[in-house]
Amino acid sequence: MSNLEGAPVEASDVRGRVAELHAIREQVRRGPSERATQAQKAKGKLTARERIDLLLDEGSFTEVEPLRRHRATGFGLEAKRPYTDGVITGWGTVHGRTVFVYAHDFRIFGGALGEAHATKIHKIMDMAIAAGAPLVSLNDGAGARIQEGVSALAGYGGIFQRNTKASGVIPQISVMLGPCAGGAAYSPALTDFVFMVRETSQMFITGPDVVRAVTGEEITQNGLGGADVHAETSGVAHFAYDDEETCLEEVRYLLSLLPQNNRENPPRVEASDPADRPGDALLDLVPADGNRPYDMRKVIEEIVDDGEFLEVHERWATNIICALSRLDGQVVGIIASQPQHLAGVLDIEASEKAARFIQMCDAFNIPLVTLLDVPGFLPGVDQEHGGIIRHGAKMLYAYCNATVPRISVILRKAYGGAYIVMDSQSIGADLTFAWPTNEIAVMGAEGAANVIFRRQIAEADDPEAMRSRMVKEYKAELMHPYYAAERGLIDDVIDPVETRAVLIRSLAMLAHKHADLPARKHGNPPQ
Repeated sequence: MSNLEGAPVEASDVRGRVAELHAIREQVRRGPSERATQAQKAKGKLTARERIDLLLDEGSFTEVEPLRRHRATGFGLEAKRPYTDGVITGWGTVHGRTVFVYAHDFRIFGGALGEAHATKIHKIMDMAIAAGAPLVSLNDGAGARIQEGVSALAGYGGIFQRNTKASGVIPQISVMLGPCAGGAAYSPALTDFVFMVRETSQMFITGPDVVRAVTGEEITQNGLGGADVHAETSGVAHFAYDDEETCLEEVRYLLSLLPQNNRENPPRVEASDPADRPGDALLDLVPADGNRPYDMRKVIEEIVDDGEFLEVHERWATNIICALSRLDGQVVGIIASQPQHLAGVLDIEASEKAARFIQMCDAFNIPLVTLLDVPGFLPGVDQEHGGIIRHGAKMLYAYCNATVPRISVILRKAYGGAYIVMDSQSIGADLTFAWPTNEIAVMGAEGAANVIFRRQIAEADDPEAMRSRMVKEYKAELMHPYYAAERGLIDDVIDPVETRAVLIRSLAMLAHKHADLPARKHGNPPQ
């Protein structure tokens, strides 16, 4: 049989060898020890295999290299050579479609990455790229295995190189279920989506001890790089949840909205929500008064199938909404102003958030629907010095570079450069519609009147009365709902009630859209 820690003991016949194999497999399945498992549970965390079972369809997981062990020596490593070397790799299915996965096993070397560990990850990443299927990483590791020195660091380089190679080719999802520090944090940052679990997962380049030593600042691990910090402040995490079970269920939901690779379309489902369902509630959801806020999420709920959508970066840059949903069973990416926060203006973070989402949708053949109610870019010294020109250009570049179907709907305000940037007809939107409450202009009527009629207002006996009259005149001449339609800058002014039906008909027409970009190695987008 086998001693399970060292080399197998010679068996006398085939049955003995098979029995030995099953004993080894059972040891692999159980992990290093019950004590290590209980320590993992005491931290409120599941084991790597329990996580894989929650992610994949029941009974679908096929493991790759479960018997791999490291060959390192020194620092006592030669006496400790557990199977799997601290990472479980393989493939299975989610909703019946193939998905590749690797999961750090914190019970073995704290999930730290060594040479054998890295080689397993490299192999499964190569398999995912070759098979054209999504890759999900379940991260719970203590970084590079210090005892193996630069060999461990080189392993990270191989992961980063493959993350980049797979970018825009297959969906890559990183699920943070424990610590992720130092260079290890760059792999999740290179992937399409990052999920985190509150209290148990953290990401940072330098930990609290280093921060304290260098800057004197006192901060906890969660305060420095916890789920809420990255979901609300840094924007590193797209999603944050209270427990692993909910988190992994939402990963499954996200995968149901994504194609297997960039050569396929997202999975379409049979819609129970009628395509021609009128949206009567829209008439009351959006006030005609452009200064009154409202929740754009309620508008989206009224338009999409069954009111369901998955918001990306829900708590970061909340003045813009990015979401995946379905219209008549077809997956769409929605970019929408959020008048409830900062009046829906564009700023540095909103521009970055939207740009990355647009690029992801375009890479994976997801049509774009843009809902506008934008008063402009956020003014201010901080914004200008922070590079709003450069960051705003990221969003503009992403739209202009996108070849998927692109439809925009102007609900109310669409002022200045923000109107142009948010997929206007002039930058390549396939179809542009507007509600009869739309105001498309260089700027708001009050600001425009103050500039154009400055002298008349200043010389008037009653400047306020003159200003009021000039504002009304400007609105009547240049900001009435049909001004842009008369000049062919929008395709039609539509009844809000018909928005869902119009979008669905338009997407059906654009289903086989083909657009070629100029031959080039790649563009040079603003950074």
